[in-house]
Amino acid sequence: MPFYEKPWQTRCHVNAARHLISLVVLMMLAIWHVVPAQAADVDNIRLWAAPDHVRVVFDLSDEVESSVFKLDGPRRLVVDLKDTQLAFDPDDVDPGDSAIDALRTGRRNGDDLRVVFDLNRKIEPHHFLLPPTDQYGYRLVVDLDYPGEGALDEPVDPIAAMIRDQEMDAERELRQAEAEGRSPSAALAKRDSQAKPHPKRDIIVAVDPGHGGEDPGATGPSGTREKDVVLAIARKVKAHFDATPGFKAFLTRDSDYYVGLRKRTLLAREQKADFFVSVHADAVKSRGPTGSSVYALSKNGATSESARWLAETENRSDLIGGVDGNLDLSDKDEVLRGVLLDLTMTATMNDSLSVGGQVLDKLGRINHLHRSQVEQAGFVVLKSPDIPSLLVETGFISNPSEEKKLRSSAFQEQVADAIGDGIIAHFRHHPPPSSLLAWQRDQGRGGGPGEYRVQKGDTLSQVAARHDVTMLALKRANDLSGDILRVGQVLKIPHS
Repeated sequence: MPFYEKPWQTRCHVNAARHLISLVVLMMLAIWHVVPAQAADVDNIRLWAAPDHVRVVFDLSDEVESSVFKLDGPRRLVVDLKDTQLAFDPDDVDPGDSAIDALRTGRRNGDDLRVVFDLNRKIEPHHFLLPPTDQYGYRLVVDLDYPGEGALDEPVDPIAAMIRDQEMDAERELRQAEAEGRSPSAALAKRDSQAKPHPKRDIIVAVDPGHGGEDPGATGPSGTREKDVVLAIARKVKAHFDATPGFKAFLTRDSDYYVGLRKRTLLAREQKADFFVSVHADAVKSRGPTGSSVYALSKNGATSESARWLAETENRSDLIGGVDGNLDLSDKDEVLRGVLLDLTMTATMNDSLSVGGQVLDKLGRINHLHRSQVEQAGFVVLKSPDIPSLLVETGFISNPSEEKKLRSSAFQEQVADAIGDGIIAHFRHHPPPSSLLAWQRDQGRGGGPGEYRVQKGDTLSQVAARHDVTMLALKRANDLSGDILRVGQVLKIPHS
């Protein structure tokens, strides 16, 4: 006999279901009444003061809605956090030498937190929320930029800057001529000029300590932070260059604050650097690996990054145009712009690999090498088309014995000397024509057979014609990037 429910049974089931739903709803309301929604906590506020900005980091227990705005009369920055409360004493926050004089906190709209920073100068605020990582929970980052203020206290000498610009302009003009299929000799002829007094300028090296501020980098088994080790080594590298006649170095950061990866290469470009070296300490999950490594930019990484750069039309100063953007590429198609940038990067990568070999050789004399040759990878910090650059992994901070060495001032000095000596060795063999090293090299050459010492009034075309060679052959024989000659400069005369 088939089974079926009678009408009165169906009504009973429906009523029971209704009673069950009502009971569940009442229980949920009771739970909500007893356990209200948990407000987020501000566990700490951390500050890092840099020469051109101050970074404020709110350590949060959960994701929060935020509003950041500035006020005048007096100057203040206001940060509002929805459904948030303080879980620490704000009096413990030290503003240091920054745009912030003091901070105040208070409640707003009952459950919201308001933090007010009293300011002593004009600022432009930028803020963003970071998701949790292995080291931190949610973080609200607020950057207070100082309008019109640079990140370096000692700008490059204006005369040296002008000379470096001339060299870079000539290099770009030659490469543009090659990319467009024009005669490089014709490009040189347009700029041919009489020999100038030798400036004996310093070779400028940008020394970049990795990480900094809220970015500690890797952490060793004993708690050693990469950002501290590499800053100590970088300071020693700078001192090594500054003590060497013909060289001058500057640091992209000289304290515990973070500098964006692209800002690091921008600083190098602004300071007319001849070379850029970034100092890091390697780390892996295993404690076994040891040794130093040297990296240059990879071609594939450079190519993909070039395309990204060229797409950033909001940046008016095209990187192919160099430091001051004199080369206008608005009338060039994307393919040609890509060729120009690739030509420039190929030249700088070749120099980077050459210097890298010298640095690796010096490092191998004081430490085990993790890699026996210069590696190539797409590090963002190396992607400057007009400046040769290297990234040096000084050692494995994740290895207990190497971590101990990296903390040692004596080992830091050895690493710094190896980096400095490797770069100096390269430039002694390939000095920029306007540099003190080039002048010193020419003083030891007498202008004998197969050579010519430049006299006052000489031009590149005249010297080439006098010796029956082309200007391009003369430039290539002497590794000249520009058309400018210096009085007293000794030129190799190639066979015609």
